[in-house]
Amino acid sequence: MMPTPYTEDTLVQRTTAEYLEQELGWESVYAYNNEDFGPESLLGRGSDREVVLTRTLRAKIEEINPGLPATAYDDAVRQIVTVSASQTMAATNREKYELIKDGVQVTFRNAKGERVRQRLRVFDFDVPENNHFLCVRELWVRGDLYRRRADIVGFVNGLPLLFMELKNVSKDIRTAYEQNFLDYRDTVPHLFHHNAMVVLANGVDAKPGSLTSRFEHFHEWKRLSENQPGIVSMETLLKGICAKAHFLDLVENFIVFDDSAEESRKILARNHQFLGVNRAIEAVRDRKSRDGKLGVFWHPQGSGKSYSMVLFTRKVHRKLGGNFTFLILTDRDDLDTQIYKTFAGCGVVDNDRDPCRAASGEHLAELLAQHKSHVFSLIQKFNQTVVEGKAYSRRDDLIVITDEVHRTQYGTLALNMRNALPNSGAKALGSRFAARLHGRGRVTFPSAPDAQRP
Repeated sequence: MMPTPYTEDTLVQRTTAEYLEQELGWESVYAYNNEDFGPESLLGRGSDREVVLTRTLRAKIEEINPGLPATAYDDAVRQIVTVSASQTMAATNREKYELIKDGVQVTFRNAKGERVRQRLRVFDFDVPENNHFLCVRELWVRGDLYRRRADIVGFVNGLPLLFMELKNVSKDIRTAYEQNFLDYRDTVPHLFHHNAMVVLANGVDAKPGSLTSRFEHFHEWKRLSENQPGIVSMETLLKGICAKAHFLDLVENFIVFDDSAEESRKILARNHQFLGVNRAIEAVRDRKSRDGKLGVFWHPQGSGKSYSMVLFTRKVHRKLGGNFTFLILTDRDDLDTQIYKTFAGCGVVDNDRDPCRAASGEHLAELLAQHKSHVFSLIQKFNQTVVEGKAYSRRDDLIVITDEVHRTQYGTLALNMRNALPNSGAKALGSRFAARLHGRGRVTFPSAPDAQRP
């Protein structure tokens, strides 16, 4: 059947799909009234109730994890697709995200009949081109009571990771949130079980967010690099989050679930966090050639400094390996507690099970000697003049993260810290990314009055 005539809404949809296909290398399919069902059908779906393209998913898992028996691939697909009816949509999404990010643990018997446990990768995060990116326009999805037609669903290796609700340029994108996205979330919740990000757009204005985000937590994506002027445009957003490498980087490293509030929230990094964290990661990679100078990561008030710290430390551990310890410093008890609660809420640390909060200078020295992944302290814990030979730590894989550094980067406390951590080279400089490291070092997170500075 021929496509229906294009309205202003579908023109935005078509333009978006064409950009994904022609500029960013996604495949594109128009499903409305064109889709048949069955193993050899357009998408391989058995019915419009299915939201995972299992034909593609199984093929890609086998391609990425070759040489295993068929039962291993079947088991991986089963775990990814099967959901518990008793779980909420958000809880299921969190469970599936862990499989997407870390892989699926399967058990099978090898050629010798031995029982083997192995984790199968769902995506090739290292080589984005090894994954299958598919944009499907006007996909029918049937729920328990209602049937809905999504504007664009982006599938990666058969999983519906991207949901886009598109309006014409005359409509505010709040309409896309209130009248469409919330309705889809209620009527066809299984469409979001594997979702990584949601995009609301009208061809000009465009904002990404997560499935739990309130509308005010959808934020503009205005830059592709720090030195660009901020421009709100559909093209900038598509290049910024839908370029294959960027998309997989966001999925792998820039999503966290935070339980520190009354209900769990799924957090998708904002534009400045994605750019800033990746620039800091490059500084860690290049620490020797940079004489250990990591940098200053500017944040305007309320722009998520604590989340930036979480994202930075997690990505260093995941992508760079090693035994890095992050020492997170501030100069006030309330800030120390706030930052710790964010890390704990995101599942990174647990002071009750594995103490990581320094109670004194002596305790801080003990924690640093234990090679923990994270240690939290006030800079006031560096309250003694360190005698040569009695430094708190001489480790060369220590990264110091300081919050509100402008209040404490000079004077006695800062001098004590530099003496106590002689190999961390904790001297803050004035540029956006400038702090000493030597394998080790410091990245600072001060507030900045200029909201445009990432």
